[in-house]
Amino acid sequence: MRTKTLLAALVLALIPATAPAVATAAANPYERGPAPTAASVEASRGTFAVTSAAVARQSTFGGGTVYTPTSDLTFGAIAVSPGFTATQTSVAHFGPRLASYGFVVITINTLSTLDDPDSRGRQLLAALDHVARTNPRVDASRLAVMGHSMGGGGALRASATRPALQASIPMAGWHSTKSWSTVRVPTLVLGGQNDPTAPNSQHSTPFYNSITAAPDKAFLELRGGDHSAPRSDNVTVRKYTLSWLKRFVDDDVRYDQFLCPAPAPNTLISAYRDTCPHA
Repeated sequence: MRTKTLLAALVLALIPATAPAVATAAANPYERGPAPTAASVEASRGTFAVTSAAVARQSTFGGGTVYTPTSDLTFGAIAVSPGFTATQTSVAHFGPRLASYGFVVITINTLSTLDDPDSRGRQLLAALDHVARTNPRVDASRLAVMGHSMGGGGALRASATRPALQASIPMAGWHSTKSWSTVRVPTLVLGGQNDPTAPNSQHSTPFYNSITAAPDKAFLELRGGDHSAPRSDNVTVRKYTLSWLKRFVDDDVRYDQFLCPAPAPNTLISAYRDTCPHA
């Protein structure tokens, strides 16, 4: 009897120690994939296998490609727009990579390659609505937008239009509107230091400065980068786009370490500003 009593006491003593771990796991049901490392956030692929499917041209956007993790889980969804005169091929690499880390991604064609940024913003939202409606793996409460050049301007417009979005990433964004004080979506602004098409002084910097209502924002300037650099498949873009989406679409605080504290200027980054620490 004494042995059983001691064992029971030992079990009861262990319960408080294990309860916090269970509570922590239950506190964020959106974590997807293993704990990140410095190497994993820069890698070309994550741990999920990925399937892809073409989307025919729709009345509200120009079709595209959907990339879905092979899993029974649900995932946040991201729509990505190309820039002026470009097609989805210019941003296609974001699809399989981000999906392999646990997102459903649709890279879109626009109705016309000459569509303006506001039209691209509407099409990004239409693409998100399409995948939320047609893909059973999508959690419609966790959506985000990305875009390059006028597609980046479209990401800003989509964020202003739909404040329920979880994240926005304009890359070398171009838009004639410079003030985005109504944007309430966590926004990562990517710019190239030597961008002749959308110079940061005229676009990315005023965009970033004007986003005063969002709970979090950051501006990353790629050292020596031209207009295409912010949407290129390089380790810096990989690291920060993934970390931003994981942190705000999945609410995965394991990725805070790659965003806060802000990186100092280095051989890859010429400037970085943010609102760390994140709420």
